[in-house]
Amino acid sequence: MSTDNENLAAWFQTPLGGYLLDREQHYCDRMVADVFGFNAFQFGLPEYDFLRASRIALRCVVGRDGKAGLRADFRDLPIASNSADLVLLPHVLEFHVDPHQILREVQRIMMPEGQMIITGFNPWSLWGIPRLRKSARRHYPWCGQFINLSRLKDWLALLGFEIVAGRMCCYAPPFKQEKWLRRFAFMEKAGDRWWPVGGGVYFFQAVKRVRGMRVITPQWHERFAAKKNLSAIPQKAAQKEPITMKRP
Repeated sequence: MSTDNENLAAWFQTPLGGYLLDREQHYCDRMVADVFGFNAFQFGLPEYDFLRASRIALRCVVGRDGKAGLRADFRDLPIASNSADLVLLPHVLEFHVDPHQILREVQRIMMPEGQMIITGFNPWSLWGIPRLRKSARRHYPWCGQFINLSRLKDWLALLGFEIVAGRMCCYAPPFKQEKWLRRFAFMEKAGDRWWPVGGGVYFFQAVKRVRGMRVITPQWHERFAAKKNLSAIPQKAAQKEPITMKRP
């Protein structure tokens, strides 16, 4: 199996790949815009900027070659622990020989409460059917080892991640011709309503949880509490001498 997704980038130029890319880019634009911090990393696919809508100042694409800003092996990253606020994995896990080690390395570099976004192909969908043919498994994306949802959820739970959001897309059959994709476009809305787990591609947003961590906040109630004996109104009015009535 290939250890990079260079050929997957070329597949995105096909009608079927472009059909997925439009939906994937739209989802990533919406999700990364609400994540704040200092460091964001995209793993692979340097030809496509899935972090373009992010408000994080430092955004870096990690890859083995090409236009990557940081060239490195996903399994052994030259990135400090607890330093990443956002990590994006666009179809990385199903095209790598050691996906679980990649997740462990991501867990290491992420800040507590940092967020990770994963995109992947769903084997239990119409998009998983072409993989049943040996001839199709020689080409992208069908040559990948599609990871089912339950297995991925187990991996994330063991590493201390909590899934906070997710959805699916691409319910139409994986036709190669654009005209057939347009004819079956109605299946997108129907799939979200009637077949929510049958999308060809899934998106997950997970947060790194750290047990026993307590967020320390300023002592607002002490800092802004009214201090005693500073009232503008006198605490005790001066006593006047008593008035006595004299008898005539």
